[in-house]
Amino acid sequence: MKPKLVLGLSGGVDSAVSARLLMRDYDVTCLYLSIGPEAAGEEDAARVAEDLGLDFRAADVSAALECRVKAPFAADYLAGRTPLPCARCNPTVKFPALLTLADEIGAAFVATGHYARTAVGPDGRALLRKGMPANDQSYMLARLPQEILRRVVFPLGDYEKADVRAMARDFSIPVAEKRDSMEICFIPDTDYAAWLGRRGAVPPPGDFISPTGEILGRHLGIHRYTLGQGRGLGISGPHRYYVSAIDPAANTVTLSDGSDLARTRIRCTQPNWIALSGLDTPRPVQARFRHTHAETPCILSPVSAKEVLVEAQVPVRAPTPGQLAVFYDGDSVLGSAWIAN
Repeated sequence: MKPKLVLGLSGGVDSAVSARLLMRDYDVTCLYLSIGPEAAGEEDAARVAEDLGLDFRAADVSAALECRVKAPFAADYLAGRTPLPCARCNPTVKFPALLTLADEIGAAFVATGHYARTAVGPDGRALLRKGMPANDQSYMLARLPQEILRRVVFPLGDYEKADVRAMARDFSIPVAEKRDSMEICFIPDTDYAAWLGRRGAVPPPGDFISPTGEILGRHLGIHRYTLGQGRGLGISGPHRYYVSAIDPAANTVTLSDGSDLARTRIRCTQPNWIALSGLDTPRPVQARFRHTHAETPCILSPVSAKEVLVEAQVPVRAPTPGQLAVFYDGDSVLGSAWIAN
């Protein structure tokens, strides 16, 4: 008898191909997570499950998403930070919902269509490893705790995106030609400012200032800007301007020529250790400070149980509060922590 597994089926190509691959070794139950009015994909997900002959369920996670992702997302922007909702959603909403159904039906495992891999370390810890380089999504999964990772299967970890798209066609998957979604699920039009406006709380316009305090013009609200941003500022001057600081208390956005954006010391909080049980002494790591950033050689040092200091051997451009620092040893994720300043 095949072991039972619950797969998060979104209605997209990745999770659909995952379903087809997992059928060989598992008794698969598909679960679509409905996020509320913005939800899109349930019809496609149900069609894929029906085509493959798999059990299909749907769960409303809108309340959990509001509490654990949407509200913190809005609060971060109002506080001058740049949030990372997917990294919050995975450990607090998505995977817990899959595990809830898994426990109800007696399934030992859950799965998603993420491009990552898992393994078991010599000490018995569940490990998170990179997927193939072009599609690696380990960065967004680096907040998952041990109790989730030890039950997760990532069937696409050894494939490139082009391979998965080709398999979808070969398997005659109903959504084989469906376009990939790159947006935040609850803001499908990518207009964060309008989304915040609909929630009824956005910062007012204020001053763009220079590093010396000179007023350069007016900004449209601090929620519209992120550190390092150099486009859409509407300010002309003797050089191109970049956002170098956001002060929610003063309601100002500091603009500079970008020369002050590089950092070599970055304070990070709330570490989540994966390959390590904790950090007792400094150690060399490779660190990624944005999903799209290349890795940087760093020395990672403990400050307290809730804080680490990252000292980059090469200056990092605009490490941004609200984003995640993920620490690697080769293809293995050691852990992650939120960038504070």
